[in-house]
Amino acid sequence: MRLGTLVLWAAAGASVVYWGLRLSSRPSGVAVPVAAAAPAAPDAGALARLLGASPATAVVKAPVAAPSSRFALQGVLSGRSSGGGAALIAMDGKPARPYRIGAQVDAGLVLQSLGPRQAALGATVDGPTTVRLEMPPKG
Repeated sequence: MRLGTLVLWAAAGASVVYWGLRLSSRPSGVAVPVAAAAPAAPDAGALARLLGASPATAVVKAPVAAPSSRFALQGVLSGRSSGGGAALIAMDGKPARPYRIGAQVDAGLVLQSLGPRQAALGATVDGPTTVRLEMPPKG
């Protein structure tokens, strides 16, 4: 019985010493915070293909281009419950970006309205249409 008591007290003492040293010592390394991954940018070309646009062709940049030739309509998403819809418009050969009706597409041009495979741009939403964009025919 005495040997069992001695072993029990020795184990308790060893446990107290272990935890005392463990809690009183400084941490050996500084914990590095985990950085969240940056959200991936959506692929505008894949979104345009999803909405029915044909593959984009290489655009040659002209020194002075007419306003309608600077824009390429690559997709139309018109809905009754979504506030009029949105259009995928590429400008100056850059990847297409989505624009809602009323959003500014370029300096002095806003997206006025959408139709089947077409979009109208003008100075104001209610003003006259200055540029009408049509999607390329399906090939």
